[in-house]
Amino acid sequence: MASIQQLKSRKRQDYPYLLEYRTRWADNDMYHHMNNSVYNFLYDSVVNAYLMEHCGLNPETSPQYGLVVHSHGDFFGAIAFPKVAELGLRVNKLGSSSVTYEIGLFERGVEEVKAVGGFVHVFVERETGRPARNGMSDGLRRGLEKILMGGEVEGKGSKL
Repeated sequence: MASIQQLKSRKRQDYPYLLEYRTRWADNDMYHHMNNSVYNFLYDSVVNAYLMEHCGLNPETSPQYGLVVHSHGDFFGAIAFPKVAELGLRVNKLGSSSVTYEIGLFERGVEEVKAVGGFVHVFVERETGRPARNGMSDGLRRGLEKILMGGEVEGKGSKL
């Protein structure tokens, strides 16, 4: 896991996949910045957008889906409506049935990262709710390997 200083120094180019989100009035809390719960919503959204666009995941019918088993977030600065957030996504570790994501949240036009968070997905079989004996599907693995950033590959691959 990266240190707080490493996370605070993240740049957009540290993330191979970017997704924009226009903040909404309802995202703000009484402190006039985006509520903490919205960050988790955005982290989940960027991961699932990537899985659908680049890994062939269909949330309603794919034989496997990801369960969040761990999540975290570090906050470095506020963002508020009507700003545009830019979410960067990378994979830091790829196991046989699990993946560790890191998400950087930036404000459009501002260089400093506002927050870095992430979570771990364990891919399970839709039929049983249990991890597959052979790990995640090849389509998921190939898509996730494209955004693996100097991390580890376990199971079907070799350590990097």
